Amino acid sequence: MSLAELSACTHKSVPNVTGAINTLIKEGFVTEHGLAPSTGGRRPVKYQLNSKKKLYVVAIAMDQFVTRIVAYNFNNEMVSPEVSIVLPLKDNDGAVDQLCQFIRSYIRQSGLMYKHILGIGIGMPGFVDVEKGINASFLPTRIEGLSLRDELSNALKLPVQIENDSSVIAISELHFGAAQGLKDVMVVNMGWGIGLGMIVNGRLFRGHNGYAGEFSHIPLSHTNKLCSCGKRGCLEVDASLLVAVENAKQAIAGGSTSNLQKLFSESQKAEGDLLIEAARMGDQLAVESLSNAAFMVGKGIATLIHIMNPERVVLSGRGAAAGKLLLAPVQRAINEFCIPKLAEQTDIVISNLGYQAELLGAASLIIESYGQGYQKSGI
Repeated sequence: MSLAELSACTHKSVPNVTGAINTLIKEGFVTEHGLAPSTGGRRPVKYQLNSKKKLYVVAIAMDQFVTRIVAYNFNNEMVSPEVSIVLPLKDNDGAVDQLCQFIRSYIRQSGLMYKHILGIGIGMPGFVDVEKGINASFLPTRIEGLSLRDELSNALKLPVQIENDSSVIAISELHFGAAQGLKDVMVVNMGWGIGLGMIVNGRLFRGHNGYAGEFSHIPLSHTNKLCSCGKRGCLEVDASLLVAVENAKQAIAGGSTSNLQKLFSESQKAEGDLLIEAARMGDQLAVESLSNAAFMVGKGIATLIHIMNPERVVLSGRGAAAGKLLLAPVQRAINEFCIPKLAEQTDIVISNLGYQAELLGAASLIIESYGQGYQKSGI
């Protein structure tokens, strides 16, 4: 981009942008990238991020059972292959130690030097207060008065930023995915639970304490099942991947025929991923289980449309791998429960980021916090 283009994007004056770019060039973050096409006068210089700069971001995507890690350069390219481990979070007092050991091992095996790592961004489930750096649901700290973020940073000797997994996925969709260039978007994280990232006026909306978007606990269920939050009637008890898997298992136990029976008993993959794979291959029971869950998600989305009037709803997260199988039941629920005048103003799309959504969003946490450091210094 040219200085004029950067000025228009950042809403800063050209002299201000010029000073910032000169500083970034001096520090090796930015390089010149040829000349822009002529518009009648002198051709302006274009600039780009320096892909040869030895600075990297470690990104971590956590769910309730599996933790994944990867390192990116400034071009969002993996500089070391993605690695995952089974790391259950519920009732696991040793989860913080296990996470730290996993991160240290990855950095050591990647060959990256600590001085070249900007920081570690982590997306995780639970009630995450970004300002205080705590997770009120999982990963309890062992040092009184020390936040989870600070305990991880002290243990790893690197800056750490944490955020709720659904918010991280929304950040990713905003920067790299289906929410780019849009102002008001709801990003539904279809995973083991059902999460929501809210983009309002082009920015992530976290609410008062960062807890906004607890979509899965809207009381829309027709059953009396107890939710993990301790309440009854939550959307999550009918709409999550965990529930879809359990419903498929119950159907198999009741005599239904499905390839899932063999897959569940023989494969080492996560059962939710197996369900999605079977559905994409046309397994009738898998399709039915996913469709039932997706219909309930659509019912919840109808509620969101009534409240937020978004221009787009993005189906993202682990469950988005099911692709178009989700769209029909979600749209059917919206048609049934949403006022047409509102529904017709909102389009429903599937994310194209796949499993990278949470990792890219986690990396963005570090880039954004690093940028805020520059802003505080007057640049």
